[in-house]
Amino acid sequence: MRVVAVTQIWPNSLEPLEAAFNRQQFRELANLCDLEVLAAVASFPLAGVTGQPPRPAKLAALPGSELVAGIRTTYLKQLYVPKVGVPIAVPLYLASAAPHRALLASADVIFGTWAYPDSCAAVLLARMLGKPSVVKVHGSDLNVIAKRPSARAVLSRVLPQAHALVSVSEPLSDELALLGVDRARIHLVGNGVDDGVFRLQDKAEARRELGVGVDRRVVFFVGRLEPAKGIDELMTAWDQVARDEPSATLVLAGDGVSRVKVDQWARGHGDGVRVLGGQPLSAIARWHGASDLFTLPSWREGTPNAVLEALASGRPVVATRVGGIPDVLRDPEAGALVPAKDPAALAAALTAALRKPWDAEAVRRTGPGTWRESAAKLHSVLEGALRGYSRR
Repeated sequence: MRVVAVTQIWPNSLEPLEAAFNRQQFRELANLCDLEVLAAVASFPLAGVTGQPPRPAKLAALPGSELVAGIRTTYLKQLYVPKVGVPIAVPLYLASAAPHRALLASADVIFGTWAYPDSCAAVLLARMLGKPSVVKVHGSDLNVIAKRPSARAVLSRVLPQAHALVSVSEPLSDELALLGVDRARIHLVGNGVDDGVFRLQDKAEARRELGVGVDRRVVFFVGRLEPAKGIDELMTAWDQVARDEPSATLVLAGDGVSRVKVDQWARGHGDGVRVLGGQPLSAIARWHGASDLFTLPSWREGTPNAVLEALASGRPVVATRVGGIPDVLRDPEAGALVPAKDPAALAAALTAALRKPWDAEAVRRTGPGTWRESAAKLHSVLEGALRGYSRR
């Protein structure tokens, strides 16, 4: 079975740390089928007049194709118009895909990941080419973008035409149903973890390697440093935690629009806050090994891999009650849930979790399966869509 995945949620040689979840799942999927990625990168058509926005300008330097995670990746230069792009995103995507018609026609199944505009375009392209389509939704594509009337109108017309749809959590499955998708076509395929990277470790050894004192109580955060990840609430909460637990240290791995603000705030906490910037998975895994607790106070999520990786590492999680997180933290051994945008509740939960004795092995047992298992389930959905289409 040959699969062409159409998505903007994919790393590249200039942004190798992006979309780690798709990279890991697709790498395992490529062991089960012939997989190629058609990766959309924003291209600003008025660059000569107004100058390129920063990210499209950077991505313009990418080659036409390259290997990413061992998978052949061809870049689709997706036409992008700042500020007015959402209502016309799908037509622009379809126009941008025209040079790649032969690649798409070579597929047995066209697989769109990220609901809008990628998956909508993938479904329509598959119909044009007489191919079955499978759609994967992630989180913010339905929780945020689908709330915009112009996007929702397109999603509700196009997604029900897909032959199968993959959701990473039950709440996202419910959102698909609200868009008019037949529940019989919705398949729950949870994210996984790389069990060769995220596993129980010797905490003392990890701390020696990373220069963390044995007397410190370490809380770890991984994610974009931006408001939607709850970074402002975390800073406010940590001011209180630091007063209640002077031996506590907050370690932040990630980058984003709030980085300068976070750096300025961190300087006021001395050794009590460390800002690492973006980190590869191997470094993130080592920091899990050195930590006592993980936190993710996002405003919205799908099923965040950062939480799954913490659990696989035997680290309890304090996170917000949003998206698929309550499904993951259903077991009290896994951690605690707090309301979003509530720094007082977050501070109280972090302090309580730091004072509670946790069994790392018990925490690990609440965690997810592997990416191999996740990819096998996804492969089954793709095969099922192809078989069903072939019988028509």
